[in-house]
Amino acid sequence: MIGYPLFPDHDEPGRQGHGDAATRASVESALHAADGLDAEEIAVSMLGSYVILDGFVRRRGDVERAVAIAESIVGRGYVHSRLLRR
Repeated sequence: MIGYPLFPDHDEPGRQGHGDAATRASVESALHAADGLDAEEIAVSMLGSYVILDGFVRRRGDVERAVAIAESIVGRGYVHSRLLRR
């Protein structure tokens, strides 16, 4: 009978969601822990290998700072910002 294995290999594509959740949680945690950065209105999501930052920041320079924090976790070039300053 063809079907799903009882004990799937952890390297199968279905495991990617767990890694995405852990990455997203790490970025969210780092943003909230950053001194002087109000991350309450920043939403973090994943699109493939990329972190997407959506929402709003209050101060000049906070968009760049949020991107730098996220890049410190996932690597340079893997963050797309849709943040706006209010």
